[in-house]
Amino acid sequence: MSKFDEALETYNAQMTEKLGMSDVDADLLKAITKSLGPSIYNKDSSMVSCSDAEEVARVKNNFAIKKLGLEDSPELDAQIKEVCTEMGTSNRSKHRAVFYYILVKKLGKESLFS
Repeated sequence: MSKFDEALETYNAQMTEKLGMSDVDADLLKAITKSLGPSIYNKDSSMVSCSDAEEVARVKNNFAIKKLGLEDSPELDAQIKEVCTEMGTSNRSKHRAVFYYILVKKLGKESLFS
């Protein structure tokens, strides 16, 4: 099994077992994970730290605004914070691919990855 497939299994397990998601779109998860490139193999860059304001700003600017084409707004900030809460404030293993997956679903931007 490739490292990419192992990463997908890890993300899928986190979503189904830890977050209780029953309807994971495997194709969307795979597309989002591919879009992250080699960053998924680096422990630091593969995670999102919601307690780090710079990291949250990076998610907003580099992913939500640049990749998803959204406008900077208080609503966007609220959506990102909601994903942080949904993944668990004490959860230290917020995988970037899972975080982005939840954010994409929440914002209805799945078509960008099909």
